[in-house]
Amino acid sequence: MLANYIDKAMEQAVYKIIQKEGVYWGEIPSLQGVWARHKTLEGCRRELREALSDWLALRLRLGMPIPPIGQTQIRLPQEMAVF
Repeated sequence: MLANYIDKAMEQAVYKIIQKEGVYWGEIPSLQGVWARHKTLEGCRRELREALSDWLALRLRLGMPIPPIGQTQIRLPQEMAVF
């Protein structure tokens, strides 16, 4: 479930090169706060996947909702939800 969500989210990633700084910027626009930057595109992809994983872990830990990615959803069991 989590691996599928991560794969689908990474498919929505957008990358740009910041010429002045010589780095790549990557983000998943539908997931606020999930971004990365690195001097190579492959490094940026790796960092973005790690940022997404950390973002998911935090939201799961805090019982926060996780927005669906297309038809892919992660639902918290009721006993895990924090109110």
